[in-house]
Amino acid sequence: MSDAEDNTAQEWGTPDPVDRRRRGTRGSRVPGTRPIGDGPRQTYLLTPEPDDLLRLARETLALLRDLALHYEVARLGPPQPERRVTNPGDLAAYLGPELRDLAQEQLRVVQLDTKHHILSTSLVYQGGVNAAVITMADCFREAVRTGAVAIILVHNHPSFDCTPSPEDVQMTNEAARAGAILGIAVLDHLVIGGDRHVSLREQGLYRPLGRSPDHDTSGVDTTAAG
Repeated sequence: MSDAEDNTAQEWGTPDPVDRRRRGTRGSRVPGTRPIGDGPRQTYLLTPEPDDLLRLARETLALLRDLALHYEVARLGPPQPERRVTNPGDLAAYLGPELRDLAQEQLRVVQLDTKHHILSTSLVYQGGVNAAVITMADCFREAVRTGAVAIILVHNHPSFDCTPSPEDVQMTNEAARAGAILGIAVLDHLVIGGDRHVSLREQGLYRPLGRSPDHDTSGVDTTAAG
């Protein structure tokens, strides 16, 4: 190699034989690094410092917290006290704010214990509420899982017209018959439209199985189990 070629090699960083021996042969590992890739030429990264890892973990947790608060993915606060419903107005106040402005119909099922505390609320269907697409298994799956003794059906009308449709009445009666087999009472069916709501039971469109009309006083503890 001429002197000119040797100078050019040094300028571009080509190591001389002494430097190569000092830096180690290709494929050798420098302490405190980890290899990336499986090829003959490997790139090494320095092991992260513990303080950097801790800072990254804190930033990630802060980001997850902000996302959860913004999208309500999880309840980060303390558990809410048990909510008890004794009439259609209680349930409308509970679910109305969530359902009244939806662009599509949603059918939700509220599971109750023996004292009418809400155990859970499940979304059964979204799109259009009719007996042809909603199965009774969907309506009672969560009730069976939680050991509920009663359920209430709730759905919204995006048109803000709370008038129950014939399909609403039909589905409620079918659910009552299925619930009788499972030992789970269907107490009512609420239709929410805007800031208003209608109870099929209060309107005389539904009566729980096994109850006489004398015990179906409209507007007085209409969610009471038999």
